Amino acid sequence: MSDRPSGAAPSRLVAVLGPTNTGKTHLAVERMLGHASGMIGLPLRLLAREIYDRIVKARGPRCVALITGEEKIVPPRPQYYVCTVEAMPLSVEVEFLAIDEIQLCADPERGHVFTHRLLHARGRAETMLLGAGTMAPLVRRLLPHAEIQTRDRFSSLTYAGPKKLTKLPRRSAVVAFSADQVYAIAELIRRQRGGAAVVMGSLSPRTRNAQVALYQSGEVDFLVATDAIGMGLNMDVDHVAFAGLRKFDGRRTRYLHPQEIGQIAGRAGRYQKDGTFGVTGEAEDMDPDLVEAVEHHSFEPVAGAEWRNAKLEFDSLPALMRSLAKLPDRQGLKLSAEALDETTLKALAEDELVKTRTRDRTNLMRLWDVCQTPDFRKVATEEHVALVKAFFVQLTERRRRIADDWIARQYEHLNRTDGEIDTLATRLASVRTLAYVANRPDWLVDPAEWQQQTSGLEDRLSDTLHEKLMARFVDRRTSALMRGLRVREEMLAGVGADGAVTVEGHYVGRLSGVTFEAASGGTVLEEKALRAAAQHAVGPEIARRLGQLSAAPDAAFALTPDGAVLWDGVVAGVISGGEPFSPRVRLLGDLGHEAARQRAARRLEAFVAAEAGRRLAPLRRLDVAIAEGQVRGLARGLAYRLAEAGGVLDRAEVRTETHALSQVERRTLRGLGVRIGAHSIFQPGLLRPEAQALLQALARREAPDWRPVVDLPSPLPHPRPSARALAAHGLRAVRAWAVPVAQLERLADLLRAAPRLNGGAVLSDAAREELGWTPAQAQDLLRGLGYAPANRPKDGEPVAWRRRGEKAAAEAAPPRPHSPFAALAVLKEAPPPARRPRRRRRKPKAAAS
Repeated sequence: MSDRPSGAAPSRLVAVLGPTNTGKTHLAVERMLGHASGMIGLPLRLLAREIYDRIVKARGPRCVALITGEEKIVPPRPQYYVCTVEAMPLSVEVEFLAIDEIQLCADPERGHVFTHRLLHARGRAETMLLGAGTMAPLVRRLLPHAEIQTRDRFSSLTYAGPKKLTKLPRRSAVVAFSADQVYAIAELIRRQRGGAAVVMGSLSPRTRNAQVALYQSGEVDFLVATDAIGMGLNMDVDHVAFAGLRKFDGRRTRYLHPQEIGQIAGRAGRYQKDGTFGVTGEAEDMDPDLVEAVEHHSFEPVAGAEWRNAKLEFDSLPALMRSLAKLPDRQGLKLSAEALDETTLKALAEDELVKTRTRDRTNLMRLWDVCQTPDFRKVATEEHVALVKAFFVQLTERRRRIADDWIARQYEHLNRTDGEIDTLATRLASVRTLAYVANRPDWLVDPAEWQQQTSGLEDRLSDTLHEKLMARFVDRRTSALMRGLRVREEMLAGVGADGAVTVEGHYVGRLSGVTFEAASGGTVLEEKALRAAAQHAVGPEIARRLGQLSAAPDAAFALTPDGAVLWDGVVAGVISGGEPFSPRVRLLGDLGHEAARQRAARRLEAFVAAEAGRRLAPLRRLDVAIAEGQVRGLARGLAYRLAEAGGVLDRAEVRTETHALSQVERRTLRGLGVRIGAHSIFQPGLLRPEAQALLQALARREAPDWRPVVDLPSPLPHPRPSARALAAHGLRAVRAWAVPVAQLERLADLLRAAPRLNGGAVLSDAAREELGWTPAQAQDLLRGLGYAPANRPKDGEPVAWRRRGEKAAAEAAPPRPHSPFAALAVLKEAPPPARRPRRRRRKPKAAAS
């Protein structure tokens, strides 16, 4: 295509370079349509189909050809050719020729193809090379006569930082680097945001176009894609989120190059609308230097282009392989790594049948032709080589065609539309291989027939795959509702006297107090959508009610035993923690202005604090006395520990301090409502039902599922509740039991009145049954309280219990005669000596004057 008629004007060679969203592809298409004929090479079949549809819409199908590896639409006399770069028919002469994404000449896999087009593909009148600004130095080196035009981005691109998948803004594209990751992300977005379209390079154009239309129409607000979207696919994306910064490039897993990130992120923003990019999921935050490079489109220039000899020698198989390994003779070019076609050729060169048949030059050329079959199925190298060998063997036999029964068997095996997404995608990849074979005119006896059949099968599978993707990744009802909310500015909505909320005549939920309960939906997301739809109706009403609640008197509120705060008989909040006299209350619902909600929550907290002052007056007095220094000495420490424990304290823990209390300190504690019992130190006023209800509501957050028996011992849960939580129920921990404090004190009374035996008290069955304890419980609890058997009961004899450390009540034996203790005993028993009466001192008489 580089030859020109003698005397013709020189072909204009222009390199249009710049970042994404600079209109390069649009410019090339417009320039091509300004010529009588033209050809454009694009990096993806998907993009080629998009440009083809665009030109067909402008000029009609009769003058436009589409040529890709798997698809050929060639009218009798086409003016314009839209192709993938590999499939460009270079023997066709056109006035204008363009190569898009020319920076792919540095790609290890496909770079040599782009380099060949860069150096050799030319239009008679004009040639345009489109690509990134990083290509400028290399273009100057390889094509010194080329005119370089730089274009600036129409909009800005800024980094938005990390965001959760569920917090991504609308019109976002999430980029992942494996099919499994794409599916997982799309599934999560469906559950949380209504649905997502899916775009991958392995999809057929028909499926991809249907998914893009789903996104472009606004039916879904999110797109989950592979890095295929970086290659010029035109969509209205406002934000690009990277779900990872590493990819497998066919050889190894590596970090994305900065220019790759820039290429993908640049899809955010269209024309003069600004875009943002960031990371999501498990992707690590981007380095500041990388962010700056992407925002300013400043990347390292492309150092060299991948090159492979295009003038191959077909004299022999070894000569062909030597010519493929020839080194470049120009600066700026480097020998490309071994591509799949060369790897396949080397593998087949070891086969004896192939060696024998390639002694013929025509067969050798045919071998190189079939070695260039793409691996659409992404199978192991050995399996792909076996397929290529099967092609070669059939194409070098007598008929020199692939047998109709072979492709018929393959077609029959694939002619099914059952299965799930992965099965359909795998089947489509195999159909692409058949389509590639059918579009080679000299490979089949009747290629036109098979082109029609494979194209029809691909369309059927594509439609089925689109439906499966929709069913799995899009909640149609919810997404439609959410789309309606965005489109419609005015909706007929209202709140009935009974709290029923309707939108456009449909019941969507109920407003109770300041809480909106959405109507039940099929999914959690659907319920969210219903709530969003009703917000238009309940928003003003909730604002009014929040104002009323904030100004309501205490008489308008009530507190339930389970910690709910009622406002005019309707639950408005729930106690969520805090201290008794500075509680925290969670306002129910999530609608309304935040400032108004905070005022309403503070009002509920003020009511609960006032209620605590009334119901927990003994604890309040104790707190005040401690704070103001009214309690001193040992009593102060004891009072502080009692307040910290919520009003109930194990006496055994403070035995030393209790024994050391003076009578004045004991009277002070009694005046503050503290009772020093036999087993517990507690405040009886906190055991009243109204006080217990409030304390339990405050402690409910620590053990929300624990509902102990309040009048009998009950097993302690695991983990064990704190002393404060136990005190809120009037309980104390004794071994593995939660025991009512009142029962422990009743136990002490029963033991004091019980008959004595061997210095211990006998707990009769009647006394135990009065407490409601089983024999095993009684024995375990008595030991936990510090009691031990005072005797070894014989048959029929009861057990007597004595506190450890108590002296035996039995009489002590008299001392032996003539011992010092005998004299001491006599002195102790003798009555005290009589005290002499005190003599009154007479006052002296006054002296005579």
